[in-house]
Amino acid sequence: MSQHFDLGDETLWNPSIGASRLFQHHVAFFEAELGLPSGIGPMTDDECQIVPDAFEVFVEALLARHRRTSHAVTLALSEGFVATVLVLAERAGIEADRARLGTAPEGGAWGAGLYEKARELGRHMPR
Repeated sequence: MSQHFDLGDETLWNPSIGASRLFQHHVAFFEAELGLPSGIGPMTDDECQIVPDAFEVFVEALLARHRRTSHAVTLALSEGFVATVLVLAERAGIEADRARLGTAPEGGAWGAGLYEKARELGRHMPR
């Protein structure tokens, strides 16, 4: 069994029910943390619609929050979710504004590792 995360008629991701439930719980947590809707609708009959405009705002806010975080445990706990969202955003045609997000607080190339993780993860996320 699997569930579908769709943008219109296009399936962006078709995870197992367990992976989908875990992802949805993360979505709810970060919606509360950011005070923003994610644009990821409810799962109904194993299908979920993504609203592109709301999702794009959520993606940018999520990345900005992630960039501002320097707490190692918080980064480790959230990195997988953020990378998953980046894969969905790319598949939805949303490009994160890396230039606006800048560099890490330590001065390093903030997004390099995160974007590499998203690329690798995308190879394992069935459509």
